[in-house]
Amino acid sequence: MNVREINQALWQGETGLPGILPHLDQLAHAPFVYQMEFGLGELPREPGLIQIRGARQYGKSTWLESQIKITIEEYGPGSALYLNGDELQDASDLMERVRELMPLFSSSAAVRRLFIDEVTAVREWQRGLKRLIDAGELRDVLVVTTGSRAADLRHGSERLPGRKGRLERTAYLFTPVSYSAFREACGSRLGQDGLVAYLLSGGSPVALNELATTGRLPQYVLEMVRDWVVGEFAASGRQRGALLAVMECLLRHGGSPLGQARLAREAGLANNTVAAGYLELLMDLMCIATARAWDEVHRVTLARRPAKFPVTNLLAAVAWHPSHPRSPAEFRALPADEQGKWLEWLVAQELWRNAAIRGDDSPEAMAYWQSKTHEIDFVLSADWLLEVKRRRVTPLEFAWFRGCFPRSRLTVIAANAFETERIRAMSLEQFLLKGLEPG
Repeated sequence: MNVREINQALWQGETGLPGILPHLDQLAHAPFVYQMEFGLGELPREPGLIQIRGARQYGKSTWLESQIKITIEEYGPGSALYLNGDELQDASDLMERVRELMPLFSSSAAVRRLFIDEVTAVREWQRGLKRLIDAGELRDVLVVTTGSRAADLRHGSERLPGRKGRLERTAYLFTPVSYSAFREACGSRLGQDGLVAYLLSGGSPVALNELATTGRLPQYVLEMVRDWVVGEFAASGRQRGALLAVMECLLRHGGSPLGQARLAREAGLANNTVAAGYLELLMDLMCIATARAWDEVHRVTLARRPAKFPVTNLLAAVAWHPSHPRSPAEFRALPADEQGKWLEWLVAQELWRNAAIRGDDSPEAMAYWQSKTHEIDFVLSADWLLEVKRRRVTPLEFAWFRGCFPRSRLTVIAANAFETERIRAMSLEQFLLKGLEPG
């Protein structure tokens, strides 16, 4: 069904017809449905511009269609209309299609909402929306856009100053399904394999359902992730071979610091500036974070020291990792040290997810601490650090911590739990279910 037919049905309030909201049609037949949480509980009644960006295959389009349905049910026919950015060529095309839709809004509707899916597929979409807003043509409309090109969406936000209305918050990252939502929906189906299955899925609903029903990630899911990432790099003029080399280096080094010059050398890139470009795009695609070295004396991060690049999209890690672990059994067959990397990445993904939900400006910005003899995986604040271990630990292993950080507390995610005056150990599952409590 084309967009014109969809909007005709929305104008008539017929959201239940087959093909009007195709992702919701698919959701009705999904084996498990997950509660999505990314910081936007419900859409505001006020007009303005809301921008949502997120990885492919994480449910953005399904969420958008659910909001169309809710809007029609609450405010009546003609209160919500729809455009698909994948079908629009450029800013002029976007403007023309929006102007065609404006007369379709019901004059009696208490709200007017225009939903534009995958707006970042439209060349210079920012210019099109800017001109429409400046002309007052969207004055009484809430425009809700989604996009998978995070870099484009981020720059689009920067190029629309003062044109997003008076909304309290206008930019959101569409985060993975939480572990608690996964447990509630299908945790009993997987039993003891649940935690590893969640790790391999990266919180993607499609991947979670495949693991819950078949116990394994199918090839098509991994190919969709690879095609998305490769497509974004190709669109930016970067080479596929260089991307493969960069990903190989990042996954091989795991939780170890890696300077841009070394990355350029090992990946065969021209220089560290080129390496920085690949890293930045991977961060914009929400695949990795940047953890900078922490100076405990001056309580600042050090930009000139080698950084760590923890994975924040574990499904992407599965797609690019040379071992391609697709099932809990294959993951457990990995060496213990390799499994430890994945656990650290899962913690990084959860830290990123929580920061994105809070609305932090740069959820991909993290920190680690390292001395000549010791290292801590994550510096959460000047007085709170976090270490990840796959095995059991004891307080004696961290007797040095008080000398290096006399005023700080340490949380350790490990295979056992304990608590002392300055150190608290907890399981990975407890961390995912209940989060961290600052000391």
